[in-house]
Amino acid sequence: MKPTMPSRVTALSAAVLLALAGCSSGGDSGGDPAGKKTEIKLYNDKGAWSKYFYEMGTLSRQEIGLGVKPVGYTDEPSYTAFIKASFRTKVKPDLFTWTTGGRLREIVKQNQVADTSAIWREAVGSGDLPRSLQEYYTIDGKQYCVPLNTAYWGMFYNKKIFAEHRLKPPTTWAELMRIADTLKSKGQVPFHHTTPTSLFSFVWFGQLLAGTDPDLYERLNTGRASYTDPGVVKVMERWKSLIEGGYFSEPGDKADPADHFKSGKAAMVMSGTWFNTSMTQRGLKQGTDYGFFFVPNVEPSLPKTSLIFESGPLCSLRKAPDPGASTRFLKWWITPRAQETWANSRGDVSGNPKVKAADPELGAITREAASDRYRLALRYFEAAPAPVLTAVLDGLSGFLVKPGTYMKVLQDIQKANDQYWKTQGSGS
Repeated sequence: MKPTMPSRVTALSAAVLLALAGCSSGGDSGGDPAGKKTEIKLYNDKGAWSKYFYEMGTLSRQEIGLGVKPVGYTDEPSYTAFIKASFRTKVKPDLFTWTTGGRLREIVKQNQVADTSAIWREAVGSGDLPRSLQEYYTIDGKQYCVPLNTAYWGMFYNKKIFAEHRLKPPTTWAELMRIADTLKSKGQVPFHHTTPTSLFSFVWFGQLLAGTDPDLYERLNTGRASYTDPGVVKVMERWKSLIEGGYFSEPGDKADPADHFKSGKAAMVMSGTWFNTSMTQRGLKQGTDYGFFFVPNVEPSLPKTSLIFESGPLCSLRKAPDPGASTRFLKWWITPRAQETWANSRGDVSGNPKVKAADPELGAITREAASDRYRLALRYFEAAPAPVLTAVLDGLSGFLVKPGTYMKVLQDIQKANDQYWKTQGSGS
């Protein structure tokens, strides 16, 4: 998910509101003459996944008599502007995708999101959702939304390139750097980098920090540490050296990471397991064309490997067009039958522990992630408070172009961090 930049969003919000003025109410998204709703609109920021949402709609219509019409966005600021505008208009989504963490807390505090505590109690009790995931959907003791997807973050690598240079997945950071050095010496770009103004400018920052000092990572995200802390500065200096050392693709290259990966322009790309969907859409097969490994810690003395994970929510508004229909769909969504179809159609893992991945490679990833060798760390995008995240994404986008500005970037971010936590209180 991409943050909302103030100047851009003001214009976008105005445009969205004008568009909404010409639309009919969200309550007419599907029904029969008797008034019984037979189709719901699912607004999402995953336009490329429309095919999979339609497939789920076919299944849900068969099983609960409720179809799905996805309304997909590919421009994140436009999507965010629409959802927030819907709070003030009659055009409201039946369901919508969002993110956990600070951005979910923000709209929950505005009393906009439907309470799903009853769904969670039933699902945890039946084993359809793990209790360990519940905390990331809990705000002030209540649950909101249900998992749209759950993903673990690691490194996708081009198996043909690795085989060509007789390389194998690393088990230590030093081994990963030796692989990168080998690739560089052969004229091969080791890592795909994110582009400026990208929502993914945080990826390497979060991975490097969690893999160096996971305690600092957690303190930073709860207002108990500063972005100018020596440990954070050290991470930025390491990242700066990698950029200036030529380990990444050019940040100005706006090519899709999946296209970069398929073409071989970059041998590795750091992403969540949902990236498998992009691979399968391009005709690539895991285990044959590409592989996946968890990123080793930068600091080898840590007792456990820090593993970044995310869980994106599927939400309903408190004032949804038909709250009963939305709730019925959310209950169905997390069932084993629905989740098996959803996860395996996209080639991804599921938040439902009962679901077995059809792809043995994915099954191995899930089992490994569940072992006691790993320390889970919530993805930075969800872990950081929304106002701070906006400053971070803006600052890191500039850093990618001008790595030498890292101290100024950290100082500017810390101003936003100070301002936020002065009103919230740290350590909450």
